[in-house]
Amino acid sequence: MRHPPRSGLLVVGAAVALVGTAIAPVVSASGATPACTVDYSVTSQWDTGFQGAVKITNNRAALSGWSLTFDFANGQKVGQGWNAKWSQSATTVTAANESWNGALGSGASVSAGFLASWSGSNAVPTTFKLNGTTCNVDTEPSPTPTDPPPTSGTAPELHVSGNKLVDAGGTTRRLLGVNRSGGEFMCVQGYGIFDGPVDDASVKAIADWKANTVRIPLNEECWLGLSNIKPEYAGANYISAVKDLVAKVEAHGMTPLVELHWNHGQYTGNSAGCSDVHATCQKPMPDAQYSPAFWSSVAGTFKDDQAVAFDLFNEPYPDRATSTTAQAWACWKDGGSCPGIGYEVAGMQDLVDAVRGTGARNLILAGGLAYSNDLSQWLTYKPSDPTGNLVAAFHTYNFNTCASESCWNSTLAPVAAQVPLVAGEIGENTCSHGFVDTAMKWFDDRGLSYLGWTWNTWDCSSGPSLISDYDGTPTSYGVGLRDHLRALNGGPVHALNG
Repeated sequence: MRHPPRSGLLVVGAAVALVGTAIAPVVSASGATPACTVDYSVTSQWDTGFQGAVKITNNRAALSGWSLTFDFANGQKVGQGWNAKWSQSATTVTAANESWNGALGSGASVSAGFLASWSGSNAVPTTFKLNGTTCNVDTEPSPTPTDPPPTSGTAPELHVSGNKLVDAGGTTRRLLGVNRSGGEFMCVQGYGIFDGPVDDASVKAIADWKANTVRIPLNEECWLGLSNIKPEYAGANYISAVKDLVAKVEAHGMTPLVELHWNHGQYTGNSAGCSDVHATCQKPMPDAQYSPAFWSSVAGTFKDDQAVAFDLFNEPYPDRATSTTAQAWACWKDGGSCPGIGYEVAGMQDLVDAVRGTGARNLILAGGLAYSNDLSQWLTYKPSDPTGNLVAAFHTYNFNTCASESCWNSTLAPVAAQVPLVAGEIGENTCSHGFVDTAMKWFDDRGLSYLGWTWNTWDCSSGPSLISDYDGTPTSYGVGLRDHLRALNGGPVHALNG
């Protein structure tokens, strides 16, 4: 879905405490500044893996290239990394500069991150060397990070049973609620992490609409802490904020649905939202460089809290880049070098594998082609999920190609007959609710799920906005969803400011 402009930038696209420890910069006993300092942090940790980060500061003469080495003491193994060329030989880990970040001036810093496995213990490395020179002279190692308790709440743990979603007791459930946009664009634009308040009162306002689900769009560069994101909105800070929002959503009995909305990769073809390689707009597909690492980290973070559901990728549109539908669906499932897309693509199967590789059994949603508006061959290209907890995701707006009951009958009904179907975004740009009323009735009649776009106070003509105030005051468009959800659950209706 298209977001309204913010400060001149056109943006396109529809917890628990930090598990971190760090080795901080130090001064030697002689009072001299160390030749180099390294901050090492565990951004997120789960029972079999963790996400780590290093910030290297060069305090001596400028370098034209750099290589950082350190040793793991407990058998940890680096798997994926970013902002450096990562490798490991026995216990020794090496992070060497990329072609674009080799210059490291005097006093300059560079950051990089990685995913790694661990078992039993995850001690912080004690010695770091930059181009062979020992950093952090006279520093003491920080204590071993501990895994925090999982997010607790009253939200149900959902799984797939046939073509239905059921809770742990076997009761059929539907995901009915709203999208809470902001986490996908604020951080990469340098304004913050969320758009508007995410305190308990603002989350309670969503629950007061009788919603039971909140979809939370995310940005992979912000989650992974890539170097183009302001540190205060990146990595550990971003993850901590997302965890905190997830905890608040669960505390009100609602399902948090976290999803990858914006990602890395340069695309300038048909329907391109921007020419930027960074995650500043909606791209046609996830990227192989970072998206699997993103999902490994997200899944590892929430694997012990199966009330959290995962939406793999907001709105795929490889069909706009490729010349045939068969090519588009093949790209959607298996990724690789897709025609018309200039970066290596991670397919839905790659992302399912990344999630399940952590041991996470959480519910997974996968949207189809044409910005998730085309599920015509979803069953044919359905990714393999060893847990069987895979759901079809669909988006529909009044201006989409598949926005009529006849299209829904012909393309959605066959999918919904075999797997659960969730309309992750429904909305209209008319500042009214005639279309969503029709859509909700069609989904209700078939026991399907839907989420309104979006719980943000924008001008509804530039993006369907459900509210005019974060206290839950609905717009003339939002009153349709609010009253419908309340009618389904016995709440008060028809008071515009109620």
